[in-house]
Amino acid sequence: MPTTGTQRISDRALLTLLGVLGTLLLAGGCSTGGGGRYAQRHDGAPDGYVDVSMVPDAVPRPEPRSRYGNPPSYVVRGRRYYTLASSSGYVERGIASWYGTKFHGHRTSSGEPYDMYRMSAAHRTLPLPTYARVTNLRNGRSVIVKINDRGPFHDNRLIDLSYAAAARLDILAEGTGLVEVRAIDPAQPQQDEPVTRPATAGTQRWTPSQPKTDSRAAAPNGKPALYLQVGAFASRSNAERLQAQLASAHIDELHIHEGVSNAQRVYRVRIGPLDTVEAADSLSQTLRQQGIESPRIIID
Repeated sequence: MPTTGTQRISDRALLTLLGVLGTLLLAGGCSTGGGGRYAQRHDGAPDGYVDVSMVPDAVPRPEPRSRYGNPPSYVVRGRRYYTLASSSGYVERGIASWYGTKFHGHRTSSGEPYDMYRMSAAHRTLPLPTYARVTNLRNGRSVIVKINDRGPFHDNRLIDLSYAAAARLDILAEGTGLVEVRAIDPAQPQQDEPVTRPATAGTQRWTPSQPKTDSRAAAPNGKPALYLQVGAFASRSNAERLQAQLASAHIDELHIHEGVSNAQRVYRVRIGPLDTVEAADSLSQTLRQQGIESPRIIID
């Protein structure tokens, strides 16, 4: 039977429909966006003790990009985010949070169900999926996660970890942790091996049938220092002007760090070191009153 004009759907219309569905999945699958489909009002840990010590790391393997969750850009809470073209060479330090029971079993931005007992994570801009090693900079513990979701959409946060990953890194109690996120090339996963970790003779890595206990990188010398960077200038006088403005608002621990970026001298205005993540969050709210939105987290 021939297809009538009212029954026919063009390729362009089909692509548009798929795009709309993908956007809805992205917005609905975000780790910290919430929504009516979540019956649980507040997020949290599972009831009772759960031993995640033998939960294996995610196993890096080449995968096609998810059909959903990888738009060139997207908007959440009025802010636009741009998906990176590649995860190659990505290394960044920042604050990790975690998510658990509220989202367990629900669809992630990539379309996969969220399983809080597996090694996964959410990130705002890395392609989905991306495999990454996440290291707790305070205790040297590290895990390998599969990034398959979008988030966290909370200021000053870099990555949202699954309950299992957060437990292995020992950040559940505080709720946040200072971490390094290092993307892994699935074709050459051994290049991810931290130089500070001793190699284990006769052990084959990335074997899913052999669950691992916590892998540990050597903790950095001393405690990692947390700063808020509020500006970067080519002119020192401009940096000093901002420093004076903030000092007049009774903001302490202001420093100008001189460095080089793209072969040019740069002067960065930083506040810190700060004792806690909560102090950084509180200070960020104060800075908004001075017209400074979303200061950059720096961990040295």
